[in-house]
Amino acid sequence: MRTLFSENILSPAPTPVPQQNPFELLFPSTLSNASSSASVQSSPNQHEWLTQHWQNQQRAENDATNYGSTASSAPLTRRKGNPKLLFMGLRKSGKSSVQKVVFQKMSPADTLFLEPTTRIEKASLQSFVTIDTAELPTSLLASPPELDHHAVFSNMGAVIWILDVQDDYLTSIASLIETTVFLAEHYPRINIDVFIHKIDGLSEEYKYDTFREVRQRVQDELSDVGHADKSVSYYQTSIFDHSIFEAMSKVVQKLLPQLPAMETLLNKLCSTCRIQKAYLFDTSSKIYVATDASPTFLRDYEVCSDYVDVVVDIKQIYGWQQRDKTQAVEDGGEIGESMVTCDHSGDTYIYAREINDHLSLLCVMGKGSSADKRVLIDYNVSILQTALVKVFRV
Repeated sequence: MRTLFSENILSPAPTPVPQQNPFELLFPSTLSNASSSASVQSSPNQHEWLTQHWQNQQRAENDATNYGSTASSAPLTRRKGNPKLLFMGLRKSGKSSVQKVVFQKMSPADTLFLEPTTRIEKASLQSFVTIDTAELPTSLLASPPELDHHAVFSNMGAVIWILDVQDDYLTSIASLIETTVFLAEHYPRINIDVFIHKIDGLSEEYKYDTFREVRQRVQDELSDVGHADKSVSYYQTSIFDHSIFEAMSKVVQKLLPQLPAMETLLNKLCSTCRIQKAYLFDTSSKIYVATDASPTFLRDYEVCSDYVDVVVDIKQIYGWQQRDKTQAVEDGGEIGESMVTCDHSGDTYIYAREINDHLSLLCVMGKGSSADKRVLIDYNVSILQTALVKVFRV
């Protein structure tokens, strides 16, 4: 039986040591003891690559140390701690609706009765990690001097600008440019994400034309003011479909320091069990915190997202009691799992497995997958589950 990982899950697999190791040439203590034959066998290309690699590492460390002075060329970094999101935008753009639909499970139809935001409103989602959200009213954008900028922006990981495409979005773009320039000059580590919102009322052709126009205008304006290198992400969203959850998933993923480890684990699981697509969902909000490297199709995500809703509803109906975080891991028999078909042909399967009370693993297995090898899948997923718990404990 093939296993997913070695016994030590968090340690990388040992690499075979060649007879003549070119890395020995980097240490002065080994130069005196190295034989002349080893020096002959080491090619100059290897020496050049090793020297360049060491210089790149030193340059990266120096850039990280002097990050504050090189704000414009700073790369995307994942902050330690809980993700913190700040919603901004013009009046009636949909800031409160997005926040309550995604993080508070409010029905999209009920958002029509929400009152306008007049002060800074904060909320927290207690999940596998605590996701802190805040909403800034239109009257308190980045420019007013009475706003305590340090208290609002110092700990934020991402600013989500809600842009209503069904309204006059040129005014919103002007405010977005002003906010982006302010953040680029004073808080360069904050990610800027633009939700091109309320696209459900547009036709398909006009939807993509508007998306390209907004993106091009923002990039041109930033280039004119000298911030062309500022990275801005764009998403088409609507609270009446799954696009808002997919966009929020990508925003939260950029703030998770555990993302590379989770993606590596899911990639190994998919290659070992021939899984077509794997998602790691936050059960309460339907945000997927990680996925494998294969292409993401909206249909697969929609099916898995709806399946999470079904599992949660069934648990609530039958009086599901939340377990302790450690108990859910140590007692493997209480972990819920299921496998169902999601089409009439019977070739596509959805495999669901609880990681803990907050995380769920959902896998899409298409035609040619190893859905019949249930023992192999269960064994590898159990190892994946233990590895994920250890990742979040570190």
